[in-house]
Amino acid sequence: MPDLAQNVAQNIAVTVENLEKRFGNFVAVGGISFQVEKGEVFGFLGPNGAGKSTTIRMLCGILAPSGGRGTVAGFDIRTQHEQIKANIGYMSQKFSLYQDLTVEENIDFFSGIYCIPPEKKRERKEWVIAMSGLTEHRRHLTSLLSGGWKQRLALGCAILHEPPIVFLDEPTSGVDPISRRQFWDLIYDMSSRGVTVFVTTHYMDEAEYCHRLGLIYRGELIALGTPHELKSEMTQPDGALPTLEDVFIARIEARDRAEQPQQEVQR
Repeated sequence: MPDLAQNVAQNIAVTVENLEKRFGNFVAVGGISFQVEKGEVFGFLGPNGAGKSTTIRMLCGILAPSGGRGTVAGFDIRTQHEQIKANIGYMSQKFSLYQDLTVEENIDFFSGIYCIPPEKKRERKEWVIAMSGLTEHRRHLTSLLSGGWKQRLALGCAILHEPPIVFLDEPTSGVDPISRRQFWDLIYDMSSRGVTVFVTTHYMDEAEYCHRLGLIYRGELIALGTPHELKSEMTQPDGALPTLEDVFIARIEARDRAEQPQQEVQR
């Protein structure tokens, strides 16, 4: 793996080499490798239990890897957890909001967590409220908000400190299609300003929005490339490109077929 200075020079935001996480005998992530460029929207896809969230938590310094190496924003995921946390935004599937606090109180709380300077707190609060479309609801309890509003508020709280890298773990789960599209407009806006966005999703239409995709299955990275590259590898007899859903199903089925003879030998 290149050293940290070389990662920065090469315009790389995230580097992973043979990253592994074991829980006892269970391999949640089994030696995956990839890189994410600065300003890239990188989609990380896979079925439930494939290892998506576990990978994100290792990259965010929340879980210690069992093996392999990695850097995020130039910092080592094994030894520089605090530096990583100061340079990333993280939005979990549950939106990370406190339901019994108002919109403003949630923003104030996260401002304290991220140590936003007093002279900048008001500016950043107003930016989050405007971005979330919550100007008229700033004093409402968060529990009363719709899913789309909670989603945008959670994103705003995650990027209050203007981090260069944002990790979004299935951020659009459970919200309506219009809110999902509006959320992706925000993702593109961040990317256009040089922010790296690492996002997991179950939705194939969202996968099309990503600059590049990684497909993880049973802890292994079984596909990596742009949406067009992945579809071009499986051109149909009439010359038409398959859908991403067709590509991913075919990759998973091929992986299962390759594993079946090994299982039979072990029996």
